[in-house]
Amino acid sequence: MLFRYRGYTPMPFLAIMVWFAEPTVLSLIAGLLITVLGEALRLWGVAVLGGEARATAAMGSTLLVTTGPFAYVRNPLYIGNMLLYTGIGVMSLALFPWLLVAALCWFSIQYALIISLEEEFLRERFGKDYEAYQRRVRRFIPRLRPGNASHALPRGITAREPLGFERRTLQAIGAVVAMLVAIFVVRG
Repeated sequence: MLFRYRGYTPMPFLAIMVWFAEPTVLSLIAGLLITVLGEALRLWGVAVLGGEARATAAMGSTLLVTTGPFAYVRNPLYIGNMLLYTGIGVMSLALFPWLLVAALCWFSIQYALIISLEEEFLRERFGKDYEAYQRRVRRFIPRLRPGNASHALPRGITAREPLGFERRTLQAIGAVVAMLVAIFVVRG
């Protein structure tokens, strides 16, 4: 159930961040840079994963992806999400830093639970290949060099594909950023 609804759990935090927002020029700029970094990492990961990145109903993977950002860290999409949450939190300065700390704690626990289930599934599905990948590439701390010999992507990447898969995320980011900028301008 947690896996299926993981896309909705940020909503209460986002609502509180917008409601209690106290953005400044510096917080908007710094937060936006962090947010862009997080979304860039997500786009890179989604470009490699394709449609498998949008699975929400159940875990499932037809191939073990170890290229692109997955050659440096096993969970680039979740790291990208954490950067997104951090960026929005910095932009809003809502109840800062306590709301951001609470959100990061919540998502750390949520992702730890989800990742343990995903890893169990991947170990069962891909066996020794996944175990070897786990030994080469860390869960959250990126390597400086890729953890695999091959840099070949498992499928062709077009620029439009990841943007299409990330449409909802990009729309949500745009809406929240627009609200925070509007709050800044109105309260100016």
